[in-house]
Amino acid sequence: MLMISVTEAQNIALARTVALPVVTRPLLQAAGMILAEDVYAGVDVPAFPQSSMDGYALLFSGWQSNQKLKISGEIAAGDQPEGLLSPENAVRIFTGAPVPPGADTVIEQESTIVEDGILRINKPDFQAGKNVRPQGSEIKAGQIALNKGAVLSPAALGFLAGIGVSEVPVFPKPRIGIIVTGKELQTPGRPLEYGQVYESNSVALLAALQQMHLTDTSVLRADDRLEHVTGLLQQQLEQSDVVLLTGGISVGEYDFVLKATELCGVEQQFYKVRQRPGKPLYFGMKGNKPVFALPGNPASVLTCFYEYVLPALYKMSGRQRVLQVAKAPLAADFKKTAALTHFLKGYYDGNTVMPLGAQESYRLRSFAGANCLIVIGEAVTECRAGELVDIHLLPAG
Repeated sequence: MLMISVTEAQNIALARTVALPVVTRPLLQAAGMILAEDVYAGVDVPAFPQSSMDGYALLFSGWQSNQKLKISGEIAAGDQPEGLLSPENAVRIFTGAPVPPGADTVIEQESTIVEDGILRINKPDFQAGKNVRPQGSEIKAGQIALNKGAVLSPAALGFLAGIGVSEVPVFPKPRIGIIVTGKELQTPGRPLEYGQVYESNSVALLAALQQMHLTDTSVLRADDRLEHVTGLLQQQLEQSDVVLLTGGISVGEYDFVLKATELCGVEQQFYKVRQRPGKPLYFGMKGNKPVFALPGNPASVLTCFYEYVLPALYKMSGRQRVLQVAKAPLAADFKKTAALTHFLKGYYDGNTVMPLGAQESYRLRSFAGANCLIVIGEAVTECRAGELVDIHLLPAG
């Protein structure tokens, strides 16, 4: 299969990926998930006219006629009013309590004078209807509370709880299996033998996934043996919703990932993209499960994750958002040969974007200081300082 363009590859990966089947979750297990259906209010909220502060409930026209009112009782939050309030009376009321029938206004206690059970109001601009939350002023029964596609933030979950909802239909978060290949890899913190390098790809990928609040992950290490890579891939295809492999996807004699995908029945969608870094990127499907084989070099892994894996994971989770795209003037000249799209680690200061040094695929130092990827199309050979370029802003925080 010939190399394809970045746009073709991105479109294929996104088109083949599907959202996970909808599940129902209790509110406290749905934080950060995406609502899969519209949710309607089953009751008015508040379900009764409600006092918004401590004070006295009264009929405004009754006060206008009498100017002083007899206090006939009190109502606290959770109480039920007893009968109709007469125009000549007022009742002590507290925040959140139901305003009794016959009353239409609450006067805050700071604006009153009470002597011998008689209420007088000391507020020249006192108006009818003040300090009363009308029934259904938050939402009325039958109205849409949240639309499909809403992110279930803490405020959204609190709102749903406040209208009596206890569980919601959501798109679940995918289970992600990561397989790291390469016998030369050593665990950070242990001494390096000659010829070894520290394994960093799983750390970077797990951190990127945690940034997306995706924590149902597993990491496995594969020897450079076909049977071992194949066995781990088959295991992850059974246990995960999406599988990411790093390394072993080139054409060397110890690169067994491509053959392992074939043995596991993964249907290749594309292999090799006209891009730098990350040219030997692989994408396949086993049923509805995406398989991404990422090149082993650390900068290639992260670049391919943000440009290909991230949009697929968002779609699987019911989200529509991908990396934020902007245009910015280059802060320095840049030259390249044609034929490959370049993703340059860059820093965007809000005005201009600077391509950083150390752009080689094995180097993460520049990536550590980057907040965007600068996209230079494959047909472009030279960009002048001040020229507008596309940038993909990396997730922050």
